[in-house]
Amino acid sequence: YNVYNTPVDKAAAAFFSDINVIRGVSRGALTETPFGAFLTPGQQDGAAVDIVIRPQHLKIDFDRAGRGPNPTPQEGTPASGSVIRSRYLGRESLVEFRMAFDGSTLMASVPGVFLPKVGTVLWLMIRRDRCFVFPAR
Repeated sequence: YNVYNTPVDKAAAAFFSDINVIRGVSRGALTETPFGAFLTPGQQDGAAVDIVIRPQHLKIDFDRAGRGPNPTPQEGTPASGSVIRSRYLGRESLVEFRMAFDGSTLMASVPGVFLPKVGTVLWLMIRRDRCFVFPAR
């Protein structure tokens, strides 16, 4: 329970499941990302940080003529990505995205069957309460 919910580093976070990593730079205890600003207290100003989130904690929403859902305090700013691959794994579906902001790849898992076509643009949001911030290594 503690290792899952309060991992001490990126390796501990990855012990139970796959992880997504978003790299940023801490400036005055904030790190700007395409998903909005993250609080990064305790990180040195100018330090590279890794924001880690598991695939099951990403939220997917549909494209609305080039716009995503409105930002929320819990989920921040949505960022768009194109589906690279989707596959059904029995109890869940795993969807891989190429993110528009930097070409990186993020994975999201969805309960049940969700198999969007390759190239479909969807919006991802990150649950702030399920993210972990570590110094980049």
